[in-house]
Amino acid sequence: MKSLLLLTLFVICAAGKGQQLTNHITVNMMQPSCLDLIVSVNIADNKILPDKKMTLYKVESNNKIVIPFQIDGDQMIWMIEGPVDTGIIHYEIKYGEHITSPFMIEAVKHDGKLIIKADSMNLLCYQFEILYPPSGVDTAYKRSAFIHPVWTPHGQVLTRIQPPDHYHHYGIWNPWTRVLFEGDTIDFWNLGDKLGTVRFAGFKNIVSGPVFSEYEALHEHVVFKTNATETTALHELQKVRIYRPHHDYFIVDMTIHYRCASESSFRILEYRYAGLGWRATEKWNKDNSEVLTSEGKNRKDADGSLARWVMVQGELDDDFGGMVIMSHTSNYNHPEPLRIWPESMYDRGDVFASFTTTKNKDWLLEPGKTYTLQYRLIVYNGRMSPEKTEKAWSYYTSSPDFIKIQ
Repeated sequence: MKSLLLLTLFVICAAGKGQQLTNHITVNMMQPSCLDLIVSVNIADNKILPDKKMTLYKVESNNKIVIPFQIDGDQMIWMIEGPVDTGIIHYEIKYGEHITSPFMIEAVKHDGKLIIKADSMNLLCYQFEILYPPSGVDTAYKRSAFIHPVWTPHGQVLTRIQPPDHYHHYGIWNPWTRVLFEGDTIDFWNLGDKLGTVRFAGFKNIVSGPVFSEYEALHEHVVFKTNATETTALHELQKVRIYRPHHDYFIVDMTIHYRCASESSFRILEYRYAGLGWRATEKWNKDNSEVLTSEGKNRKDADGSLARWVMVQGELDDDFGGMVIMSHTSNYNHPEPLRIWPESMYDRGDVFASFTTTKNKDWLLEPGKTYTLQYRLIVYNGRMSPEKTEKAWSYYTSSPDFIKIQ
């Protein structure tokens, strides 16, 4: 894959200190981008001192524009606002002062939910307390550890939970349907079978900031034994990072780490649905929404196909919007198989889309090892073209090896 941008850091001596400090950053855009770009540099390798007060400026002619940034471990992160053409972008770090935007992406706990918001705009909600099904429905359908709602930038809801046809559907969630564990076949997806579930077990981290907000949540994949006891078969650490929104879209990065919870293996068996699922808004049907994949498939032929990304978009009252889900090249079985409901679903054509990692092969998770899946979501109003989506996927999956720092 060709380099998409080139970062060059010039290192000079700070006056009177005799100590080298990085204070000029040049970004050479090798290809244009329609969307915002997320940029990061290693602060240790480039002698940036995050313990000192500093301000990041974008330099344009004789003007300097303050650019919000955020420190995450050994990385300094900021965003280049799109659309952006090819060419050189100059930045400067000034030490001894700290000026930044009052704009914040915040994570706020409320009533068993963690809500990510930007000023007055709700973006995404993570349900960490158990949510029970409607009155009169078997409580086996209760669930925590899922995302709902996801709002568009204009405020429409893109997700749905506990629909009467599938009470076990929970917005955006990621259980496995057929798992061989200690000699038994366990279903963590179909809660009504009472074989297993996935539960929230605690937050490892919650962050608010001017560039992104994120949370890291621990999940337990729990097996219900025939003797009425329980055992945890799999530990999951799910990190979700939401970047500051543009006018009509925002970006969400999901990183999911799995580790066996005991000395027993966790074999995810080949099955037609499992993994990262999205039950879409009840406002969509076969007549007012559409599916498109990276391989040019639509709703008529996408099911079972392999894809790098899948887009679902449609009418939202008097507006239009949708979401793209991108699979990272490092994911198991990439490009991943899709489960897309047919247009005939319940006569209306209700919408469900999933990256079903194990639709065509098993996946063995062995004790002592960590397994990772990564996805990027682009949530938007308006329409996304396949060309714009493909370019965004290319930037998402570019290896850091192709970002050269000198």
